[in-house]
Amino acid sequence: MSTMGERDPAGLGRGWLTRWLPVLWQAPPTPPVVEPFPVTEGMSPRQFLLRVILSARRLTIPAAVLGIGWQVGEALVPVVMGIAIDRALATGDASQLALWLVVLAGTFLIGSLSFRFAAQLTEQAAELVQHRLRVTLSRSVLHADGAGARQPDGGVVSMMTNDVARTAAVGLTVYPVAEFSGIVFIAISLLVIYWPLGVAVLAGAPLTVWLMGRLSAKLARDSRVYQTLLAETVGRATDLVAGYRVIKGIRAEDEAASRYREASQQTLRGAYRNVGLLGRFLVGSTTVSGIFVAGVAALAGWFAVTGALSVGGLIAAVGLAQALLPPMRMLAMNAVPAWASANASAGRVLDEIRAAPPVTLTVVAAPSGVPAVELSLDTRAPLRIDPGELVAVVADERTSSDLAHALLHPETPSEIGVRIDGAAGAYRSAVVVSPHHATLFSGTIADNVDGPLREAALGAAECEDFVMMAGGLQGQVGEMGNRLSGGQRQRLALARALAADAPVLVLHDPTTAVDSVTEAAIASRLRALRAERSTILIASSPALLSACDRVIDLRSES
Repeated sequence: MSTMGERDPAGLGRGWLTRWLPVLWQAPPTPPVVEPFPVTEGMSPRQFLLRVILSARRLTIPAAVLGIGWQVGEALVPVVMGIAIDRALATGDASQLALWLVVLAGTFLIGSLSFRFAAQLTEQAAELVQHRLRVTLSRSVLHADGAGARQPDGGVVSMMTNDVARTAAVGLTVYPVAEFSGIVFIAISLLVIYWPLGVAVLAGAPLTVWLMGRLSAKLARDSRVYQTLLAETVGRATDLVAGYRVIKGIRAEDEAASRYREASQQTLRGAYRNVGLLGRFLVGSTTVSGIFVAGVAALAGWFAVTGALSVGGLIAAVGLAQALLPPMRMLAMNAVPAWASANASAGRVLDEIRAAPPVTLTVVAAPSGVPAVELSLDTRAPLRIDPGELVAVVADERTSSDLAHALLHPETPSEIGVRIDGAAGAYRSAVVVSPHHATLFSGTIADNVDGPLREAALGAAECEDFVMMAGGLQGQVGEMGNRLSGGQRQRLALARALAADAPVLVLHDPTTAVDSVTEAAIASRLRALRAERSTILIASSPALLSACDRVIDLRSES
């Protein structure tokens, strides 16, 4: 049996008939480097949304042009059919019939290909904008600098997924433009066929769209309320799961469950209300657009009865009236609710960015060599880790946590001072800290472990066994790594840290969930992989300590 790759080398699931076609405009395999979205003083959610959805113009402009070609192609079908009837069937001219059948086939081909590539470019633009939005939120919320930085709650999970996806509604710059262009083209075609029909469409279409906008006003206001409720509930659930051990320890399970149940019920009521408003809007907008299109068709029939239109003209006019309904419905069902939802989510994202403390990021190249690291702890003499050393620091649980936090956030005031040699601002480029409770990303093993030393890092962290069982680098790890055991998650997080090949790597208890045999193997491989790089181990494992150049035991100094 042939594999999917043999059937379709591009991996798109295509069969033997289409697999030979070229694959164009595919997204790059790795996310591009992007700058965060700037947020100015006094910027409204609508202005922020417009800045976001207009930020991928190199993709959305060609997509909009192709979308116009798609809509025009759809509207051309009844026009071509009407011309074919008047010039071929009515006269019995076989050559004209063959000609217009070829034109009709070409119209279908152009329309379908235009839609295919417009949709592909739009999806690529949406993914790019979502990536840039997540970078913006990450830098301002998850990695905020300064003493005012707050710990992000579970609501950030909902914002990073739901609100970001809604805000990155670049389709609003493509599909509504195409649909509106289709309506204009239909109106112009009707003007050419018989001018009163064109005038009726040009006068009635803006009024119909305005009425649909009026019908969506209440839905737009409620969308933000509902999305806020949803994000708060998701955040509460995330925090409940993350802190369940503490909740159980203080025997507060019933109170926590009661609070979550209350929030969940409130969100459910909001969902029912929002869906009801959406349903009423769709019924009203569909009725308005349907009445308008039926009126145009009836007017065309009247003109045909009175002799103002030929048979071909009647068929073209009725076909155009029917072709008018899809773009009108799409404007009603897609553009207006999507804009309301995107505007609400943009407001939430904007509020979250503004709530974060100011962030000043200095992008500098990593030092040419490996810097020395100096740690100042209370009244003790400063601890210096020279370039290329593998040093273990043994301390009690609280001191170990404080030390790891200070190395991860050196800008936050604490009792532990951190300094590295080299240019100011180069800390993030030189030092990578792998915390004890590292979080895995949903996706594949390759998504979680990337860097110049990926293969070697997976080997050093003893990941080969479960990587093979998962199906290789493209094996899925599940939501936050839930398809892996605790030890496998810890080893994969260690491999991710090692793969970065940082000049200075800090590992906080990297093997506490790993069995002793595997831990000894990891310790034996760590030195070779980190040769000529500095490594700080905050741990007390004998296997890891035995692999170090020196061990600093802070417990003996307390």
